[in-house]
Amino acid sequence: MTDKSSVGVVETQYFTFAELTLESGEKFGPITIAYETYGTLNAEKSNAILILHAFSGDAHAAGFHEGDKKPGWWDDMIGPDKAFDTSQYFVVCSNVLGGCKGSTGPSSINPATQKPYGLAFPLIAIEDMVACQKRLIDHLGIAQLLSVAGGSMGGMQVLGWLTMFPDMLRSAIPIATTIKHSPQQIAFNEVGRQAIMADPHWNSGDYYDGTPPAKGLAVARMIGHITYMSDASMEEKFGRQRKHTDEPFKFTTDFEVEGYLNYRGDAFVKRFDANSYLYISKAMDHFDASNGKPFQKAISGLNAKLLVLAFESDWLYPAYQSQEIVKACKRAGLEATYCQIDSTYGHDAFLLEVDEETHLISHFLKRVFQND
Repeated sequence: MTDKSSVGVVETQYFTFAELTLESGEKFGPITIAYETYGTLNAEKSNAILILHAFSGDAHAAGFHEGDKKPGWWDDMIGPDKAFDTSQYFVVCSNVLGGCKGSTGPSSINPATQKPYGLAFPLIAIEDMVACQKRLIDHLGIAQLLSVAGGSMGGMQVLGWLTMFPDMLRSAIPIATTIKHSPQQIAFNEVGRQAIMADPHWNSGDYYDGTPPAKGLAVARMIGHITYMSDASMEEKFGRQRKHTDEPFKFTTDFEVEGYLNYRGDAFVKRFDANSYLYISKAMDHFDASNGKPFQKAISGLNAKLLVLAFESDWLYPAYQSQEIVKACKRAGLEATYCQIDSTYGHDAFLLEVDEETHLISHFLKRVFQND
């Protein structure tokens, strides 16, 4: 807690607004967005960076909540002298619409019924998440962002910002992401959704007064976690190591990798809502930053500089998808830098390759901030 590179103890804040017209055309509200800030907004309000979280992330990106032993999910990257240097920049991170960590989502109370929304919650899009973030940034009095940055689903939101509010950005950092999901990416998400809906406790989304669909959600997370790693990282971490057990071989978790997946699934159930899983994963599958046309046309005329990062062993969001973003930027006349990091961590690399990302991002942001 006394670490000089930490932002220290932080508190989640909340911003509520009356209504939003969703991409579906439905009007929905009120909406509350949970967010945290790190660092100080300068007098010119020119040093603000918006961090966008991945699928199961939240607003708590850095520092410690009172009493916590573990810091926020990207604490290695946010703080004094880190990639997103809070001695220079004002960093904002919010929980997405549809989430379950403070922002309005399926588990929130529906004012009309005084019960959780469940499946009465409207269908949402990545663009709706971005629209809520725009409301928050307006609320904070920021006219233009120095940068928006995020990995995986966070990277999709970055692309959403580029196409929806291009004049508000000086730069963007999409990491390990894609313009739109491939059939394989949609397929993995669908298997996860089916696992949840097959759980007898899911009860068509109306489980908040009873037993949650824990088994289905745990299986969905296990499937997802396999895609976040790589063959090499699994081999290095687990190999074919057996668990120490006296149980006879049958259908027990006798391999270490099996025990690990079960642990990850069980831990996820304690912090995430099954309906949020359904809504957010569906929003990802429907996202198309190009809006049905070549992406280069969608970003034509954009003035923001881009730093696009990908990872060698990422098979969930393979490097070719990041390269497609860069090619479109070049065709549209944008200044885009592409870096492919040699890592064995798979998709999780965007959370783990701290040194390499810090080197690339800190230099990029310094150049943008100083208008070099």
